[in-house]
Amino acid sequence: MAGRPRFSLGTVVLDCADAHVLAGFYRRLLGWEVTYSEPDWVLVRDPDGGTGLSFQSEPGYQAPVWPERPGEQQKMLHLDMRVDDLDEAEAYAVAAGATRADFQPQDDVRVLLDPAGHPLCLFLH
Repeated sequence: MAGRPRFSLGTVVLDCADAHVLAGFYRRLLGWEVTYSEPDWVLVRDPDGGTGLSFQSEPGYQAPVWPERPGEQQKMLHLDMRVDDLDEAEAYAVAAGATRADFQPQDDVRVLLDPAGHPLCLFLH
């Protein structure tokens, strides 16, 4: 091959039980817009541009456990979100549908779980 072809990350896809429920949570949390929707797949994007988030319904979806435990469903990824104020951001995310994880590994990071159980970490800028 003469050179590397051009790649750019268009979206990160999160599997879940209900794409519309999870897309609604992230739409509320981030203030992003739904830009494409099918019965089992939804794309949300920042109106200012950048990489989007997509959500795909999977009939056999099993939520990951946090923290990970041998023999249980492991997480495949998690999202890190920069915030200005941890307490304020956590309260907003919980009001939007997140839950605070029981295990918090650091004082300067908050681990939440989105409605599908994916870990979501909030950290200061």
